[in-house]
Amino acid sequence: MDEARERSFEQFVAAEGSALLRFAYLLTGGRDVAEDLLQSALERCYRHWRRVERTERPDRYVRRVLANAAIDRWRQRRTAELPLTAAGEPVAADATESLLQRDELLRALRMLSPRQRVVVVLRYVEDLSEVDTAALLDCSVGSIKAHASRGLTRLRAALSEPVDDPHPTGGHDGR
Repeated sequence: MDEARERSFEQFVAAEGSALLRFAYLLTGGRDVAEDLLQSALERCYRHWRRVERTERPDRYVRRVLANAAIDRWRQRRTAELPLTAAGEPVAADATESLLQRDELLRALRMLSPRQRVVVVLRYVEDLSEVDTAALLDCSVGSIKAHASRGLTRLRAALSEPVDDPHPTGGHDGR
């Protein structure tokens, strides 16, 4: 890769890295796994940076690579991971309510299918329209609506409190 393209890639990572890591974290539910997923996605994109940087939105291209990698990872790893707990160490009692809510949401997100999780995160966290989400995932708007609807239904059922829908029309706002 020539020096200008390498600099372009480095600037992209500096500008978008935090947002991409947050996206990967929401897809995976774990920081270490999210970092690994992001690194793999960036490696793939680095090899083809000339083509990626010519796209209208390189950040969306990388998000698509991340989303597909998360789905592939889930398909390959069908066994459940069990968290290790340190014996004898008390659980911190001073956890704030927001941390508990975040943990509850992450657990609920893990209950969704990989495709539903990707769609819900893209639509309601990344705030992409249905059209943009469909374009990013290379599927129909109807498929996005179905995955979003099923995903939100499963999230509501999994959470102890009703989730306020950020799109008052039930997520089918036609954007």
